[in-house]
Amino acid sequence: MTIGRFSALAIFSVGLAMAQSPAAPRTVVLHAARVLDVEAGRMIAPGEVLVEGDRIREVGATVRHPAGAETIDLGDRTLLPGLIDAHVHLFLHPGAEDLQTVEESVPQRTLIAVLAAKEDLMAGFTAERDMGTEGAGSADTAVRNAINQGQFPGPRMRISGNAVDILGGHEDAIGYNPAQHVLPNADWANNALQLVEVIRRQFKEGADFTKIYETGKDTFANGRFSTPYQFTEAELAAAVHEAARVGKRVAVHATGEPGTLYAARAGVASVDHAYQLSDETMRIMREKHIFAVPTFTISEYFADKAPTAAQQAFEKDLIVYHSQEFRKQLAAGVPIAMGSDVGPFPHGTQAREFELLVKFGMKPIDAIRAGTVNGAALLGWQDQIGSLKPGLLADIVAVEGDPLQDIAALRHVTFVMKGGIVYRR
Repeated sequence: MTIGRFSALAIFSVGLAMAQSPAAPRTVVLHAARVLDVEAGRMIAPGEVLVEGDRIREVGATVRHPAGAETIDLGDRTLLPGLIDAHVHLFLHPGAEDLQTVEESVPQRTLIAVLAAKEDLMAGFTAERDMGTEGAGSADTAVRNAINQGQFPGPRMRISGNAVDILGGHEDAIGYNPAQHVLPNADWANNALQLVEVIRRQFKEGADFTKIYETGKDTFANGRFSTPYQFTEAELAAAVHEAARVGKRVAVHATGEPGTLYAARAGVASVDHAYQLSDETMRIMREKHIFAVPTFTISEYFADKAPTAAQQAFEKDLIVYHSQEFRKQLAAGVPIAMGSDVGPFPHGTQAREFELLVKFGMKPIDAIRAGTVNGAALLGWQDQIGSLKPGLLADIVAVEGDPLQDIAALRHVTFVMKGGIVYRR
C-alpha cells in the first residue's frame, strides 16, 4: 500500500531516523585542518572548536580539551557555521507546482515537507526560512514545532504559512476552469484592511513572518523586463506596520519595478528574486539594510527543465538579465542573503546557489557570508547563529577542501552538527 509517491517503507524510515536521533554529548572538541572565521574572512589552520552542550565555548588553532570530552577529528576538512537558506519551500518537490497543490492532500504534503527538511539538514543547512506552503496553510507550523521538539531532524525554521496574494494575482490558480473554483496557493487580500486581517490570522496560527506576492506575471521581450505590482506602497506599509506591532516582519516576492521600490519604501525585511532594482530602490535597500535574495538556482533549474523552447529561451534570457542587474546591486552595496527557492528542484542540492553567487560577481567569502551571518540577520537570529563564536549555538558543518579556494566545496558537506547534536558524521 502506498500513500501518494511515498511507500510505507519510506514512512518507516523517517520514524526509524527519528527514533535513532543521536543524543547531544556533554562536551565535544572538533578538530579539522581549517576553521573559517566568516566575519573576519580568514582561515585558521589547523582549527578546533570546543562545544559544551548546545553552545560553542572556544574557537581557535587549539582549544581546551576538558577531561571526558569527545574529540572528533575531521581530517583535511574546513569547519564553518551551519549554512542558512533564506528562501525554501519545504512543501514542494520537482514537478508541476500547480498540480501538486491540487492533487496532493495536506497530510501527504506534510510528509513531503518532513523528508525535505531532513534532506536540507544533511546537506548542511541548519537554518532556513520557509517562504510559503502553497496552499498547505499552517501545516509548516506543525513541521517547525516537530523539529524543535526533536521528533524529526531538520533545520531551525522561520515559517510564513501561505503567502498573501491579490485576486487574480501571481498565485491565483489562473488558467483553470473558473466553474471548478480551484483555490489559490496563497491567501487572498485585496486592500490594507484585508492584509491586516490575513496577517493577524496567520500569526495566530503560528507564522513567524508574512510573505507577500508583490509582483507578477513577469514578461521579458526585446531585452526589456516588466512586471505589474500587486499592492501599493501604502498597502505594503500597513502590512509592515502590523507585523512590526508584534515584533515580526514582512518579506516580498518582488522581481521588478515599481513593486520593488514600493516594497523598499514600505520597509520590508527582504526583496526576494530582485531581478530588477532601480537606483533609488538600491539606495533605500542599502540605507535600510533590506536584503536582496537573488534565487539564481531556481532560474537555472527552470532553464534546464523548461517544457517548451519558448519557455527555455525566456528563462535563459532572464538569467543573463538578472546576472547583469545583480552586479549593479553588488556595486551599489545592496545587502545580499543566500536563498535558493529550493523545492521545485530537489531538496538538499541548493548549495549550488553559492556557486552562482560567485559566478555572477561575489567573492567566495561574501557568498559564504550571504549564507551564514547575513542569513542569520535576516531570520532575526544574528545573536544565536551564523558564526563560530563563543556563546553562539553550535550549528557547525564541515566540508571537503577549502571553500575560499573552491566555493563548490559547500556542495560536499560531510559533517553536520546542530545545537551540539551530530546529525551527519
